[in-house]
Amino acid sequence: MIRNPMKVAFGTMTVTKKSKDMVRRILDSGRVSCGYYVREFEKRFARLIATRQAVAVSSGTDADALALAIFYDFGAKRNDEVIVPALSFVATGNAVLQAGFKPVFVDIDPKTLNIDTDLIERAVTKKTRAIMPVHLMGKPAAMDEINHIARKHQLFVVEDAAEAHGAMYKGRHVGTLGDLGAFSLYVAHIITSIEGGMVVTERKDFAEILRSLRSHGRACKCEQCVVNIASASCPKRFQYGAGEDMRFLFERIGFSAKMNEIEAAVGLGNLGIYKKILERRRRNLLYLMKRFKKNEEFFYSIEEESYEKIGPHAFPVVVRRGAPFRRQDLVCFLTQNNIDSRSLFSSMPTQCSGFSFLGHRYGDFPAAEYIGENGLHIGVHQDLGVKHLDYILATFTKFIKKFTK
Repeated sequence: MIRNPMKVAFGTMTVTKKSKDMVRRILDSGRVSCGYYVREFEKRFARLIATRQAVAVSSGTDADALALAIFYDFGAKRNDEVIVPALSFVATGNAVLQAGFKPVFVDIDPKTLNIDTDLIERAVTKKTRAIMPVHLMGKPAAMDEINHIARKHQLFVVEDAAEAHGAMYKGRHVGTLGDLGAFSLYVAHIITSIEGGMVVTERKDFAEILRSLRSHGRACKCEQCVVNIASASCPKRFQYGAGEDMRFLFERIGFSAKMNEIEAAVGLGNLGIYKKILERRRRNLLYLMKRFKKNEEFFYSIEEESYEKIGPHAFPVVVRRGAPFRRQDLVCFLTQNNIDSRSLFSSMPTQCSGFSFLGHRYGDFPAAEYIGENGLHIGVHQDLGVKHLDYILATFTKFIKKFTK
């Protein structure tokens, strides 16, 4: 084992003094459920990415699922279909099923790691209701082509932007390019509330349904609940008649997916330092992308096009065909040298056994399966500096020399 004091963790999180002060005030108030601070977080998140509506939920997976569940109000039926890329974190496929739909998987473009738009139309049927592209590793999916297909077939588009904070596509924030965008606020992401998610949209009616869905499908769907923020009397409470408390009228099948005030406080603090975190992560990602090209005989990564900015979630690495080593050899070497890494996800339908009931066989999604067996990603978070990045690059050089002497 190579001994070196340098350690490169995969992720980090920053809890600001502002957040800690807010948490103390919230705990002292005794009002910790979804209320004032959640709404403030929603408003500021919406302003940040230039959209009209943002609804906070309990996880990125719930953000996907609730965004899809809106469509029951617009004619969708249980077991209708949602087209998704075969390669993603398993939450993408899970969310489709949790929303009551069937995921229809499409292979990916191995260069971008995103859904192959040339294959989407083959997957469209009479039961298709939506396309849910994933901006994997913060690399924007080909939204012009996806939206064109969606318009042609009268489909909704839900962007899974879980990892794509800060990503831009032709001058617009990802998450604002379809009908809805779903973000994860998990601890390792650029904006975090520890756990949590956010759904964004331009449509007020979608936002109202989301507020109902996150609270069991209640009739209550005001932008800010008077009862939740001040224990005040709600003038709408009995609008359906005496004794008909609208808080116990349920208009649709819903979820229990509210964000709490403490999570919102952490998120608000993160928004205050968002630009600084984004700049540091972008610097780290671009530094690795540029200097890693010397290893392109054996590896490749994503590239940034002129019309986009990649959201700097992590640095993906894929072992090329014919390389004299396996991914597991590389992972072990990185681990021995104190560099943490993660697999670059899997082909959900053929490499995640939970989806076996859908009947897909290995080989149905060759590009996704290849990435699932040969891809990994490394952190580029804000606590890393140039010395860490140079150490990562030097460790890859040492690894390659082991196999090319």
